[in-house]
Formats: sequence, C-alpha cells, structure tokens
Amino acid sequence: MLTIRFSRTGKKKQPQYRVIVSEKHRDPWGKYLELLGDFNPHTKEVNLKADRIKYWLSVGAQTSNSVYNLLLKQGVVEGAKKKSVSLSKKRIAKKAVKDGEAAAKAKPAEEPKAEAPKAEAEKPAEEPGLTKEAK
Repeated sequence: MLTIRFSRTGKKKQPQYRVIVSEKHRDPWGKYLELLGDFNPHTKEVNLKADRIKYWLSVGAQTSNSVYNLLLKQGVVEGAKKKSVSLSKKRIAKKAVKDGEAAAKAKPAEEPKAEAPKAEAEKPAEEPGLTKEAK
C-alpha cells in the first residue's frame, strides 16, 4: 500500500519536511518512489506538485493525517480536517482531573444550604411493618 507522508530533514531543532510517496511499511528516511514537495514549519513555506499528488491519490495512495491537513490548507484536496494527534486513555484521564482542579479553583465553594435537616424531616421515624418483635 502506498502512502504520502512527511520525511523529516534539516538540522536539530530546525525541522524541514519532504512530502514523499513510498510503501507504507518502508522507512520514511530510506528509498521513496517520488518527491512531491517540501514544507518548512517555521516559515510556513510550502512547495507542492499538486498534479503529481492528485495522480498518486487517483491510483490509490493514502495520505497521513498531517499531510492530508496540509493538502487541505493548500487547496489540493477537499473535505473535512482529520485529527492528527490522538491522546491515550491515561492522558485523557489526567487531563480531566487537571481540568476539574482548575474549575474548582476558579469557582469558590458555595455555602451548603440547610437542606440536610429538611431531608431528615421528610423521612418517617420508623419504617412501617417493622416492630421490635420482628427484629
């Protein structure tokens, strides 16, 4: 299966990416079938061969989510944006706890109302049908 994806180039902490077509299970830094363009995330400079990308998509190549979103932004493909970052269940749980703590700090705790005595007044003193002999 063919895939259109990024291959990182550039110096340390100064990434630049090539947009390439290769086999899905092949190393992205190894051999590739064709170079389709490049992307510099710092300057937001994008150079793409739109006609070749459309050709590879027509013959069945799939795109990575990040490349798809870039192509969408450049107007090469149409559709809805794909989610390119996923959070694990463990990370979602940590985030929920953190958001809960932030919400608790933002809203001060309200004073409890006198609802507890009201709840006791509504309860019957003893349950009917139970006598001391039945216990």
